[in-house]
Amino acid sequence: MGGGVLGGGGAAGSERREPDRRWWRDAVIYQVYIRSFADGNGDGVGDITGIRSRLDYLADLGVDALWINPWYVSPMADGGYDVADFRKIDPMFGSVADAVALFKEAHERGLRVIVDLVPNHTSDQHAWFQAALRAGPGSPERERYHFRDGRGERGELPPNNWRSIFGGPAWSRVADGQWYLHLFAPEQPDLNWGNPEVLEEFDDVLRFWLDRGVDGFRVDVAHGMVKDPAYPDEVVRTDPGLFTHAEGRDHPYLDREGVHEIYRRWRKVFDYYPGERIGVAEAWVFPPERLARYVRPDELHQAFNFDFLQRPWRADELRAGIDLAVSANESVGAAPTWVMSNHDVVRVASRLGLPDGADPKEWLLTDGREPRVDAELGLRRARAAALLTLALPGSTYVYQGEELGLPEVADLPPEVLQDPIYRRSGGAEKGRDGCRVPLPWTADEPGYGFGPGGEPWLPQPADWAALSVAEQRKDPDSTLRLYQGALRLRRQLPVGGDLVWVEGAPADVLDFRRGGGFRCVVNLGAQAVELPPHDRVLIASGPLERDGERVLLPSDTAVWLV
Repeated sequence: MGGGVLGGGGAAGSERREPDRRWWRDAVIYQVYIRSFADGNGDGVGDITGIRSRLDYLADLGVDALWINPWYVSPMADGGYDVADFRKIDPMFGSVADAVALFKEAHERGLRVIVDLVPNHTSDQHAWFQAALRAGPGSPERERYHFRDGRGERGELPPNNWRSIFGGPAWSRVADGQWYLHLFAPEQPDLNWGNPEVLEEFDDVLRFWLDRGVDGFRVDVAHGMVKDPAYPDEVVRTDPGLFTHAEGRDHPYLDREGVHEIYRRWRKVFDYYPGERIGVAEAWVFPPERLARYVRPDELHQAFNFDFLQRPWRADELRAGIDLAVSANESVGAAPTWVMSNHDVVRVASRLGLPDGADPKEWLLTDGREPRVDAELGLRRARAAALLTLALPGSTYVYQGEELGLPEVADLPPEVLQDPIYRRSGGAEKGRDGCRVPLPWTADEPGYGFGPGGEPWLPQPADWAALSVAEQRKDPDSTLRLYQGALRLRRQLPVGGDLVWVEGAPADVLDFRRGGGFRCVVNLGAQAVELPPHDRVLIASGPLERDGERVLLPSDTAVWLV
């Protein structure tokens, strides 16, 4: 599984797949949160030079591609998701020339590169929005965004009751009295995708980066770009969160039919270029049948399966989620895209160590003190989850640091927090900084080798030396070695074909086969279970036990067998 990749857009690269190979269907893609991956210039912030210096690490890890979070010119009101210029790299990260060099060097190592695209909104410092403020009500410049008159006798009330996903109203008022829409922070005004200028602008943005060799785009808020032009009040009032999704109902600004017309348009742009360029939807949409609509043959190529990420650590729940995702994707001829973590959620090793039913957001508000996280249990489950996910049919995304088993940094003090969620919620939510702490590369250098001098932009825990890449490379039983071994096997094994559940497995056990006899068994129960008959153990997420002649699979442990 996996295999090499093609160079794109004229970039130099070794060709390790057939040209017509749909590489994304079974790829393992590593998410690089650029500010926290590697610092190349010593200013404490990760950058393109840092990524280039660690490409050999990613190739050795065994992934097929990397996805990079936003690196565009930005005031950084939301960590780069407030873009002021979609065709320029922010100087803190490098330059377009640096990006082109990165594409080339990645392709030479058999790695593809996907970059973030943020089409729902711009920065309030974007030239378009500044022109809209100057032009005034009724102008063509304002039609690129959602400017509306307010309600009330003097227009003093927002146009409707929509709420920002970051907290507070989704509307802000400007000096001339009109209001503009922002589903996120006020510094992130939403674009009007009913305006032809917006459509044409993003066609050109796509081509700009495709011409320079990028292999694809992860589409931020892919389900939120189209709004009901009547701007009705929300009938169902819920407290919006980062992961609000439409749940199948006719929502005024989420998962509306018009987004699919945009993606059909974009697919024509992708298909014009050689090398199988792709689009990936970040769409918090449920049920999976609705999510599958984003990956129909003439739309995007992948859509993150967030339903799987949110399911509790129970065999029945996970099996149901797997079956739903596989069935929904098969209905449109697509492959599932699995994700257990990303830059927006509490890290797996901490999340799975919380007591059943505990709310990770509430836990963060206590600086990780209540309820107590069972760190050993969380790591054991995170390792088992890794083997489970990598054994499933389809593609898998791995968030940076998951291969090191990093925990959430829950006790970051308020003065260092940078996520706008913390400010917008008045401290009612701590935000996402805890999963964005810079990676530890070495044990004994300042900042754990994150960069050549300078304090990292977020402080790292004092006990991360043992979790560093350098230390884990020395330990054959480390989480890093587990990932390397699993990814190597994934490339070698004949694991194509359908997933087939093994009948008669205990209720707390996930047991399935893939093509060629490869078998994955995960024990989610409290007691060890006997391994089924097998020729040999390929890899296990933790030590196995013996009871005489019997080999036992301990609780919260996964194994691959042939």
